Amino acid sequence: MEAVHLLVSGTVQGVGYRAACRRAAESAGATGWVRNLDDGRVEAVVAGSREAVEAMVVWCHEGPRAAVVDRVEAAPLDAPPPGLADRFEVR
Repeated sequence: MEAVHLLVSGTVQGVGYRAACRRAAESAGATGWVRNLDDGRVEAVVAGSREAVEAMVVWCHEGPRAAVVDRVEAAPLDAPPPGLADRFEVR
C-alpha cells in the first residue's frame, strides 16, 4: 500500500473540490481524507494501491470543473498514517 500527502493551491475552496475528491477516490479505490485549510488550500492524505494513488494525484491537478488548480504539492509517506479509515472522508 502506498500513501501520499497532498496540498492543493488555487481556487479550490467553495467549488465542490472536497466532495468531488471523495467521489474520485472512491472510484479509484483509494482511502484517506480531504479538508480545507484556513489559508485557502485543500489538504489530503490518499492511500491505496500504486495505481489508485497515482490516479488521485493526477485528479488533484485537475479537480472539479469549477476549480482552478495552480499547484499540487505531493509528498510520499512511508506508510499510511495510523487511524486512516477504510474509506475516503471529507473532514
